[in-house]
Amino acid sequence: MYAILDIETTGGSARFEKITEIAIYIHDGQKVVKEYSTLINPEKVIPYFITRLTGIDNDMVENAPKFYEVAKEIIELTEGRIIVAHNAAFDYSFIREEYKSLGYNFHRNLLCTVRLSRVIIPGYESYSLGKLCSDLDIGNNTRHRAAGDAMATVQLFDLLLQKDRDGHITKAITADAVALKLPPYLAKETLDNIPEETGVYYFYNEKKDIIYIGKSNNIRKQVLNHFSEKNHNKALKMKNEVCNITFEITGSELIALLLESDEIKKHKPRYNRAQRNAYFNFGIFHSYNEEGYITLWAGRIDEGNEPLARGLNMEELRNTLHEKAELHRLCQKLCGLYDHSGACFQHSVGMCKGACVGKEPPEEYNKRVMQLMRAWRYKHQNFLIISQGRVFNEKSVVAVEGGKYLGFGYVENDFQVTNPEQLKFFINRYSDNRDVHTIIRTHLRKNVNAKIVTY
Repeated sequence: MYAILDIETTGGSARFEKITEIAIYIHDGQKVVKEYSTLINPEKVIPYFITRLTGIDNDMVENAPKFYEVAKEIIELTEGRIIVAHNAAFDYSFIREEYKSLGYNFHRNLLCTVRLSRVIIPGYESYSLGKLCSDLDIGNNTRHRAAGDAMATVQLFDLLLQKDRDGHITKAITADAVALKLPPYLAKETLDNIPEETGVYYFYNEKKDIIYIGKSNNIRKQVLNHFSEKNHNKALKMKNEVCNITFEITGSELIALLLESDEIKKHKPRYNRAQRNAYFNFGIFHSYNEEGYITLWAGRIDEGNEPLARGLNMEELRNTLHEKAELHRLCQKLCGLYDHSGACFQHSVGMCKGACVGKEPPEEYNKRVMQLMRAWRYKHQNFLIISQGRVFNEKSVVAVEGGKYLGFGYVENDFQVTNPEQLKFFINRYSDNRDVHTIIRTHLRKNVNAKIVTY
């Protein structure tokens, strides 16, 4: 029923570090029925401070099996069992990352003895494994080695099982399933295969029609959120129709947004009604009045009426205009925010230089408006946005040329680029439209340190 385990690693980041040792004890709820332990060659140098902590050095793992050589055995040992670990999220993240590098989506239910201990045996100063074992007289002569720590976790878990009079362990195991109440026609195996990655996901009905498309930085978490929704009839109705789920990992959040937008327009899913045609139906526009001042206003986007900026609704855009008017000392009246005769309110408090009553010449006022307008446009006409890829040795590329969106693609990190235009060969073409430019501009505005390559 339980696979109680511990790992040792080359460092603290699951994305960049590797497993050096793993120990697993199979527990039937009463006793250990099987043991497994092995060193693992991490295929990278073990830092000295890690060796000092664990005692595992590079010589010890030189002839140890690599993770892919023990991957099948670990799958078989944990299949159909609940993984139990102290600070389970740490161990689990490393194991999932190792399998991800092999192209396999590893998913198991989890129990964390840190969290369980805080609930079942409260009141201890520290819930680290070392401190807790010392306080509870649990022996561990091989601290910071997988087998020693895993066996200490076994003894701690046995104690928690004995003291758990209120069923906290059972609740922790079943909480996920109870909260989810999976769609009646969706196989649990389908849900188990959904990754905790950035990308786009698709819901299908019994006729294999796509009924909903979404994007998330954690696809699995977002899908579970859909199925936990209980307060909206639309969400409940959609949930009852879902028979299958597929996904496409993008790595980059920007590409997830761009792909989601394109796919919704292409497939027109029933439950994406609000997003079928366009996300951003309102915009900020400009023109010159009779006195030669540039005026700004917010309104609905029509054919041929190209805005400076786009938004979801009028309130959002009017708030933007208020913010920009203050930042650039623009006139509220000339920004469509003050509908009265005479000077605007900003002029009365010294924040408008008097364009509304002709005190500031149009030439001076328009310079600040044009500065704002340039900020709403792309700084460069031909550029590439470089971001993370779908796997660790890959990067993503989004291309804009001549101010038009070309599409996106992926390239290996070690590809030698002598000319930025070479990256265009890796671009898959997608439709250019208003929404994608709003998505790209919003991304650049929020990510000021985004890697941009111009050409």
